[in-house]
Amino acid sequence: MTFFKQFKEFAVKGNVLDLAVGVIIGAAFGKIVSSFISDVVMPPLGLLVGGVDVKHLSLVMKEGTVDSTGAVVEAVTLNYGMFIQNVVDFTFIAFVIFVAIKGINKLKGDSEESKENPKATPTEKLLEEIRDLLKK
Repeated sequence: MTFFKQFKEFAVKGNVLDLAVGVIIGAAFGKIVSSFISDVVMPPLGLLVGGVDVKHLSLVMKEGTVDSTGAVVEAVTLNYGMFIQNVVDFTFIAFVIFVAIKGINKLKGDSEESKENPKATPTEKLLEEIRDLLKK
């Protein structure tokens, strides 16, 4: 089998295409969630902490200056507000993904277990399998 034929089989497999679609949708979803956090959640949170835009909070470590040639030397800042913003973004995205995966797993579990005895314990399931094998 040639390299290109193997690559074609790999690329056309459903898993690779599903992964590509998932990455694209995930990136778009990340932008939506980031916008929701920065434009909807953080402004009221900023009002609660004294009318401050959280993402602009910073600690100036060294003031900006103008050197002898007239060039501006930027201030050195520790931008902890952006860090807070990113932590809130991550937490919200992780929570939404957790809820979505939990829902998908529940749907998968319900459809698979509805075929079998849904209230059977693992031991009972094993005993049922042994019984079925003995019947054969």
